[in-house]
Amino acid sequence: MSSPIITLANRVTNIKPSPTLAVNAKAKALKAAGADILNFSVGEPDFDTPPHVCAAGKKAIDEGFTRYTAVPGMPELREAVSQHLLREQGLSYSMDEIQIACGGKHGLYNMFQAVINPGDEVLIPTPYWVSYPPMVQLAGGTPVMVPLLEKDNFDLNPDILPLYASSKTRAIIINSPSNPTGSVFSVEALQAIAKMARENGWLIITDDIYDTITYMDTELPHILDIDSGLKEQTLILNGVSKSFAMTGWRIGWTAGPKHIIAAMNKIQGQSTSNPASISQKAALAALTGPQDFPKTMLKAFLPRRDFFVADLRSIEGVSCVNPNGAFYVFPNFSAYFGKSFNGKLINNSVDLADYFLDEAKVASVPGAAFGADDFVRFSFATSMDIIKDGMTRIKTALKNLRD
Repeated sequence: MSSPIITLANRVTNIKPSPTLAVNAKAKALKAAGADILNFSVGEPDFDTPPHVCAAGKKAIDEGFTRYTAVPGMPELREAVSQHLLREQGLSYSMDEIQIACGGKHGLYNMFQAVINPGDEVLIPTPYWVSYPPMVQLAGGTPVMVPLLEKDNFDLNPDILPLYASSKTRAIIINSPSNPTGSVFSVEALQAIAKMARENGWLIITDDIYDTITYMDTELPHILDIDSGLKEQTLILNGVSKSFAMTGWRIGWTAGPKHIIAAMNKIQGQSTSNPASISQKAALAALTGPQDFPKTMLKAFLPRRDFFVADLRSIEGVSCVNPNGAFYVFPNFSAYFGKSFNGKLINNSVDLADYFLDEAKVASVPGAAFGADDFVRFSFATSMDIIKDGMTRIKTALKNLRD
């Protein structure tokens, strides 16, 4: 007698694996097999974690700091986050209003699980980071995509926001600077969000993970600068992954109203318990030590961005918004849809990204993964030499396509 097939929960069958991680895994597998792959798919800095941060992690091991900590995170680290928010943004949060999680992504997961009920709608400006919709769905909510247009530099048009809101709207997500576009929401866009959130009692989720990576001459606008009275309706997500090149350490944090943080702690207490003790010590060193590391990365990222954008714009039929933050370019390649190579038709961004990987040995992420099929995302968190080589390969690949 054959064994019965155990069925999966509906919540799993309704979501897809992370496309960015899938592309990165495929690229690494091809490279391990000997292929000369240039990987522009991964969203992490190409810098090593600062030495003093690594030393703090090593010291934690040597001193036996390898046991459980408090579920919301070490008090010292929560206090360091509190001081960081006060120093950098002028925002005051107590330790009870801060949770440390196993990366920013885990913080978001805790957040949605704590505040979303079945049927609740969450407004997601689109293009969006790939994990927002699945996380909302896993909490029983409904993602509602609010389109951001290339002609507006992917800024939110205040006039369209009411068209996507409803009586079921529970929350809105802000990701500025954005992954995948690198765009920053204008003051006018944030004012529109603030007004509707206040009038309708929405929760504002502001994903600030790229807030130290901006190329603007002015200060980065923030929703709580626009309306500080929305603090009790706002959850701030951030972490050390991007700012201190600590993606693998898995430390993020959320700051927000005490009752929501307490609920998130319940979720975390029944899932992961505390984040890794060693990683927390490293994050503490990052937040309390020298703060010049993000500027060092910015100095390297800026010329890469400028070259990438200019070279992409030099390709016939390609447009590319100049990103004001993060380390991604998001060019529009739709002019090449409908062309083919060796009989294989390029219908969409997935086909084009596969073509780049198979024929040019360049790994990228199709825009369809971000809800924007005309585009392909490339990370410029890699060396200028690799970027130049990659652009040469991309141009050659595009020239080889036929009508």
